[in-house]
Amino acid sequence: MLEAVEKTTTDYYVADMSLAEWGHKEIAIAEKEMPGLMSLQKKYGESKPLAGARIAGSLHMTIQTAVLIKTLVALGAEVRWASCNI
Repeated sequence: MLEAVEKTTTDYYVADMSLAEWGHKEIAIAEKEMPGLMSLQKKYGESKPLAGARIAGSLHMTIQTAVLIKTLVALGAEVRWASCNI
């Protein structure tokens, strides 16, 4: 039998929150350079076609990767990501 466990900690780590504003600006620039993903968000965002999908990835974390993850979430997916340097 599964029991509910109260979550008391986060499962992610942010090394330097002072860089968040810079990161948001960089993501905004990348979104302008990735019209395909942005059009998917605009066209399908409300209908959430990926609702119920659980997507996991492991890829070098770049600003473009952030836009991909934001798109998957906007389309309804539950996303888990492990950053790597491969």
